[in-house]
Amino acid sequence: MTEIKFEDLLGTGAHFGHVTRKWNPNFKPYILLEKNGVHIINLEETIQAIDRASKFIKEVVGKNGEILFVGTKKQAKDIVQQEADRCSMFYVVERWLGGTLTNFSTIKKSIKRLKLLEKEGSNLYNNLTKKETQTINREKVKLADQHRGIKDMRRLPDAVLVVDAQYENTAIREAKRLDIPVIAIVDSNTDPEKVDYPIPANDDSIRTIQLIVAVLADAVNEAKGTAAQKENDVHEDAADDSGPLPEETAAEAADVQETEAKEEPVVLDTQADSEDTANDEIQEEE
Repeated sequence: MTEIKFEDLLGTGAHFGHVTRKWNPNFKPYILLEKNGVHIINLEETIQAIDRASKFIKEVVGKNGEILFVGTKKQAKDIVQQEADRCSMFYVVERWLGGTLTNFSTIKKSIKRLKLLEKEGSNLYNNLTKKETQTINREKVKLADQHRGIKDMRRLPDAVLVVDAQYENTAIREAKRLDIPVIAIVDSNTDPEKVDYPIPANDDSIRTIQLIVAVLADAVNEAKGTAAQKENDVHEDAADDSGPLPEETAAEAADVQETEAKEEPVVLDTQADSEDTANDEIQEEE
């Protein structure tokens, strides 16, 4: 598992929280001290939280689960899309559409509409005026922008990974309503108790976001690699139990034929001895 070091987090400014007047009292266990009116986050707690989140991610992905990456704020969207693509998971980096999770059936209809508009050779554009064609093209662009990270998501995710739990509050509420576990980077202005796996850190620092999300994406890839190896081992065991390979069978058949060939002269010698004995008996009688 990719380990994150204290020095790495410190170098990204992950320890800087918000000004003290904006703090959430439930964040107190993760605060190390107050300096110049700003809360300083205990990075030892951050490292432990990342470790817990990584282990949970491996459990989910190890069971063929899917994780939805969410980061729609300016500092996060490019990083979230890049890391989600790297580990082949779904993502939302544009505005969160209300009902993305709680009204997923409607979202699927919208995605189906997008795929129809994108289908090459479609008869949809036949006999349309120029204005109608432009309207449909605008609709296609809008839907593509809204759904580009979830276009192939056929079911609800098994977990949601969020950058900035305060900013993505709507996504978290929907996930909690459906009992979908939430992993989130939480800053000192956020209640960490509203998510299942809070990661206390500076959620406004691009470098901090990059470091943490990359480590969690690594956990996804490691879990996929482990699952693939186990599947290969199962197939190999099944092949071993299915019987000898054709080459082995042919070799065994050749050994049997060779053994039979070696035994044949013995049978022939016995028959010859019997004939000699019979001839001797006839000569004695004469």
